[in-house]
Amino acid sequence: MARRVAIIGAGYAGLAAAVELASGGIAVDVFEASRTLGGRARSIDVQGMTLDNGAHILVGAYRETLRLMARVGAEPRRVLQRRPLRLEYPGELRIAAPPHRIPAPAPLHLAWALLTARGLAPAEKFAAMRFMRAIKAQGFTLAQDISAAELLAAHGQGARLRRYLWEPLCVAALNTEIERASAQVFLNVLRDSLAADRAASDLLLPATDFSQLFPEPAAAWLAAHGGSVQRGARIAAVRRHDGRYTVEAGGREYDNVIIAVAPYHLPRLIAGLPQLAALSDAVGGFVWEPIVTAYLAYAAGVRLPWPMIGVAAGCAQWLFDRGSLCGQPGLIAAVISAHGRHEDLGHAALAQRIHGEIAGVVPHLPAALWTRVIVEKRATFACTPGMARPATATALPGLYLAGDYVAGDYPATLEAAVRSGVRAARAILG
Repeated sequence: MARRVAIIGAGYAGLAAAVELASGGIAVDVFEASRTLGGRARSIDVQGMTLDNGAHILVGAYRETLRLMARVGAEPRRVLQRRPLRLEYPGELRIAAPPHRIPAPAPLHLAWALLTARGLAPAEKFAAMRFMRAIKAQGFTLAQDISAAELLAAHGQGARLRRYLWEPLCVAALNTEIERASAQVFLNVLRDSLAADRAASDLLLPATDFSQLFPEPAAAWLAAHGGSVQRGARIAAVRRHDGRYTVEAGGREYDNVIIAVAPYHLPRLIAGLPQLAALSDAVGGFVWEPIVTAYLAYAAGVRLPWPMIGVAAGCAQWLFDRGSLCGQPGLIAAVISAHGRHEDLGHAALAQRIHGEIAGVVPHLPAALWTRVIVEKRATFACTPGMARPATATALPGLYLAGDYVAGDYPATLEAAVRSGVRAARAILG
């Protein structure tokens, strides 16, 4: 491993690139400004408990994420709870794929889920199936990108279907309001999840925090395979001289560098590389969407009726029972994607509003012991129709990008980040 590659950023994209490179015989030096690995999907400490800075939903279609987790010893069967697709809004609607013990290969699993759904009229169920057949017939491809709302209207998806099925899936995946979300990217998600093999639509609910899910095992694996992960190493700029790169004063020179930081940090890093001015301008023009995660801690006996449930007409969109998932009894996490009316509330008022929404599904709910609201104001880019995203390769040879914002089929998800890291690594491997 005489050859080494520098990677700036130890989130899911940067560490995916590092593991892929090390698997191909190339050592890596990973530089991370924080002491905690994971980027925008990392663990934090609150009230003596290890939580996440945001709740992310994984699905069976995340094949690259699952592959690399297994590679570094974070066996998915141990750290993820695999459950059949289930969208539940208590008192309103439930759509559930058949249990794994019941043989129902694709597309029968989706037909089962729709035909046995509670809260949808027969006409709505058949409308949803017609929509899936129609988009499959056109190869999940649009001649011209439009908004997801326009796509659903064109295929006769009524208000209830949109509100309880398509809109929750779209907003959770794209983190963009359905009226502004890219229909083409939404179709890519449906193609690889609901319309793919049965396992692809499974929900994978983390049984540990997001730093332990992949980043920390990846760092340990890299250390055992000739690489290094340097924490608290804030890189000021990437510099180029005689065709080689340096990322820290007096440091090693590299033929290849992968920049795997959040896109709003990119312009600072490449400010001294005039060949990348257009890239800096493009990323500077991104519009950002927030994600809010609220944690509410109750007495240990408080539980949701299901580990993950939706909230109808509330501020929260999804509730997660951390007791069932992560062994943290009484802790409920509420997630709100994209912009919305919740932004008009302060943290205390928002937590109180969410407490009332939890009380709607948990009888005799006591007062919360404590609450914590975490806001990622620039969690993802707004995934709008026809949006231009930068390529993996830059205008400078040997310099690559990795991150959930880099061009690809998927929106800003963990799988998008991992795939971008793998693409950058394979470009170097050759």
